[in-house]
Amino acid sequence: MRYAAIDIGSNAVRLLIADIIENNGSVSFKKNTLIRVPLRLGDDAFLDRKISDKKTADLIKTMDAFSKLMEVYKVTEYLAYATSAMREAKNGQEVAKQILDETAIEVEVIQGQKEAGIIYANHSDQTIDKSKNYLYIDVGGGSTELSFFSMGEMWASKSFNIGTIRMLDNQDTEETWNDMRDFIRENTKQFKVISGIGTGGNINKLYKLSEEKDKAPLNFGKLKALYNYLTSFSLKDRINVLGLNQDRADVIIPACEIYMTVMKWANIKNIYVPTVGLVDGTIQTLIEKNFHKAG
Repeated sequence: MRYAAIDIGSNAVRLLIADIIENNGSVSFKKNTLIRVPLRLGDDAFLDRKISDKKTADLIKTMDAFSKLMEVYKVTEYLAYATSAMREAKNGQEVAKQILDETAIEVEVIQGQKEAGIIYANHSDQTIDKSKNYLYIDVGGGSTELSFFSMGEMWASKSFNIGTIRMLDNQDTEETWNDMRDFIRENTKQFKVISGIGTGGNINKLYKLSEEKDKAPLNFGKLKALYNYLTSFSLKDRINVLGLNQDRADVIIPACEIYMTVMKWANIKNIYVPTVGLVDGTIQTLIEKNFHKAG
């Protein structure tokens, strides 16, 4: 059995096709194919509050390709979610309807709160030590989702309009940064020690660059050193010398700034990077829906 997850993000659009494995009553998944298309819808959405005709056409072509791939891979069920760019664009719902009409793919434009829930649904059980306190930090192109966990339970979660594309386009506001700082301070004051859990393409790439082994956490000092190293190269050299993808080479800098700022405000020394994202959580959502109905 195969499931698929589509994530229409502000920087890129992703398709994950996963094989579902049933073993002695437990159900898990193995990634089969992951495709990422750098459409960067956020540039339209955050500057013009509208997805342009050109980007809409490219998105429909991408969805059509995804639809055909799902058919070839014999995918039995899928979920398609659109995040910050589509929810901010005035024509987001209209574009979703066009996708449905032309490709038969049903896209749900989700709020930040639901996005955060889907992201951590995938790996909270594996990652969380019930006796510790955690702050989940998911940085995307258009928004940052923060979720606090204590004793294995989530007790505060909020989405902020601070993201990498938004920062590159100077569409982040001081007010939103202040809101995020206040939210973090309010929810960290009673804890001595909090660990971070970072998700999103940029922290995954930063973790890879750090060469940490065996899922060891990334400490603040190493993240700051990586940031200094990356900013010492021009954008061109980050692509040509460091070998970063063109659509990763610019956003990785503001992403680093967001993670470091959140860690500083929450007094987080270490951040764990399980290298998963919205598509992984979406597959897990399908598993929960179909296999855990009785439970």
